Amino acid sequence: MVTQLGLPELLHVFSFLEARDLLRAVQVNKVWNEVSRTKELWRQLCLRRWSSCKASQMVLSTQTWKQYYLCRSELEFRVESGRPEDFTCKAIDGHTGQIDQLAYISTNEYRFDGREKSVVCTVSTDCTVRAWDLREGTEIWSSPVQPAPLVNLVTYPQWQLVVTVDTQGLIKVWNAETGCECASFSLLTYSSVMETCDHPQGLFLLAACAEGNLYALMMPQLQVVSKVTVFPHSSVNLVVSPDQLWVFASAQDSDLGPKVFYTQSLLEPLEDEPPICTTLLVRLSSRACWASDEAARLIVMHRNDNGTQLVVTTFELKAEKFRARTNILVQQMTSFPLPDAMMPPHLMKGPGSQLILLASGSELLLFTIHGLQLAAFQDYQQPITSLWVDPTRVITSSLDLSLHIYVWNKENKYPVLKSCYHLLGGSHRWASGFIHVKSDSMSIVGMEARSMGTSILRSYCFKVQRS
Repeated sequence: MVTQLGLPELLHVFSFLEARDLLRAVQVNKVWNEVSRTKELWRQLCLRRWSSCKASQMVLSTQTWKQYYLCRSELEFRVESGRPEDFTCKAIDGHTGQIDQLAYISTNEYRFDGREKSVVCTVSTDCTVRAWDLREGTEIWSSPVQPAPLVNLVTYPQWQLVVTVDTQGLIKVWNAETGCECASFSLLTYSSVMETCDHPQGLFLLAACAEGNLYALMMPQLQVVSKVTVFPHSSVNLVVSPDQLWVFASAQDSDLGPKVFYTQSLLEPLEDEPPICTTLLVRLSSRACWASDEAARLIVMHRNDNGTQLVVTTFELKAEKFRARTNILVQQMTSFPLPDAMMPPHLMKGPGSQLILLASGSELLLFTIHGLQLAAFQDYQQPITSLWVDPTRVITSSLDLSLHIYVWNKENKYPVLKSCYHLLGGSHRWASGFIHVKSDSMSIVGMEARSMGTSILRSYCFKVQRS
């Protein structure tokens, strides 16, 4: 019967097969070989396995969907196994001061044609911003020495722009390919809080200063679009939602209720009208994050009404237009108290729509938004210092001078987090631990603190199968 099927019918049958079955079908005969290589079959396999996979993430001139599927599957196996032969490790030294922040400037795309790159930028107390090639372990460029130490940076990989701010509140935009300065703007007061905003209205930078003001600046000119006093004379924390439509703002060390701004009202301010915002009715908020898989799901850690217990509350936000006015509707979805015996968490992430990941001392904990504890990991002796979360894995850094890799298994009702392996840093004789970690699709980079107030980068680049 199979031999009597035409190509369209055979293609329909093959659309139900997994990759391993298609690879076996290649060996049956000439017809099956031809059908099993069909572009659409492998494209659908990619889309089913990686929901975020888009044609823009692969270089079609050099890769077929089949090559993409096989190469990316091999890369994921190497990332999960962590065998010494699966990656190269490099210590990258160049700054003469302490590195305060790092960010990837290379686009997070999967390429298997020999031209894949992982490039990061760093700022330091030595008053320079620098770009590094993680695979080569080399410096690409360094800025001239700046008037004051640089304390933070953000990047726009698609636009190849880097933005830095120093201790005096001077913001500068740099060309990520050449290191040339493009624009500057002074806040006239200390600031270390910046957030990127790639909004439908354009490319913007949000910056908060120590006086409690929030600036919206048009990129790359750093032209002031709006200035709002959020919390007078208080330092402000900012977190932008995944869809860029909401901005969460909270005051540091204050019992003032946090605010949520409708981003468009900051980017297109109306004359003599304040921006659209709402104040959340919570006390002493300490941490906040947005659920990664939801457009407007906000998770806030705060104290209960009498201030005796830490509570995690999840809100849903919605913008509702009524005549010429937009109102913000806030709905509390869930709320649960954290265990009294738990050390107050210092890091929080929202991986997916139903999960909350917390770092408490040296322990990593996974909860549902309803308060059900799914897992607890004690893989360190020293405190966890930073937390990286993406759709495939979680990476933690610690003063133990190691990074730990966890991998998601999303086949069950709730995703399961699997503890995999450690990546070791340098010698304890020279280093005091990892203080920061970030990752892209093909590499991991940790910021390793050293004695005498200096630090280095340590990169782990996974080897890839060529298409």
